[in-house]
Amino acid sequence: MLVLESVRKSFRHNGNLIEVLKGIDLVVRQGESVAVIGASGVGKSTLLNIMGSLEPPTAGVVRFQDRVLSELDESELCRVRNREIGFVFQFHHLLPEFTAVENTIMPALIARLGRRSAHEMAVTILGKVGLERRLNHRTGELSGGEQQRVAIARALIMRPKLLLADEPTGNLDSATGEGVGDLLLQLNAEQGLAMIVATHNQRLAEKMSRRMEILDGQIQEETSR
Repeated sequence: MLVLESVRKSFRHNGNLIEVLKGIDLVVRQGESVAVIGASGVGKSTLLNIMGSLEPPTAGVVRFQDRVLSELDESELCRVRNREIGFVFQFHHLLPEFTAVENTIMPALIARLGRRSAHEMAVTILGKVGLERRLNHRTGELSGGEQQRVAIARALIMRPKLLLADEPTGNLDSATGEGVGDLLLQLNAEQGLAMIVATHNQRLAEKMSRRMEILDGQIQEETSR
């Protein structure tokens, strides 16, 4: 599903070279759930951005579905991100003037699906995340946990092969966060998609099939459940 080979990432800051990732090798298979743990600033978000083609590595190769992402042009990358990779962030980035359905439907409209078909898909996935009674509520009328569930529905409406989640429970209280984490694991099991979650939530990490820790730019520890 996803293969990283000797992936490195560095930045220039005030004339200094800062190496964030120093040679990451990783294979993620269909249906796996992988937790990426580590202290703040070690490169968890950077690694997820590289996996999702949101930014390129400085060196190394990222293969997704047997395609080298760096060999795809921007239109092909946009199609991959729209149809094959779902993204959930710590900040849900919902449009406040839109309803739950209208926020969820966006990827399907970008993919130029018919509005009726896209609406049916949005209603179905919102039902799966427990929001069948909140379809026409605007963002401000939803709780924090409900807003994150809308973000999850939006990420999954196109039935992607890979879901990348960056601190999806970070802004939620412990009980709500646990519910969101359990929902992600349930959808991972039901839909068979690969899921990679960067998190400080140890309870969530321990429920996933694999855990890896980033320390000093490298994977220092990897455990399987």
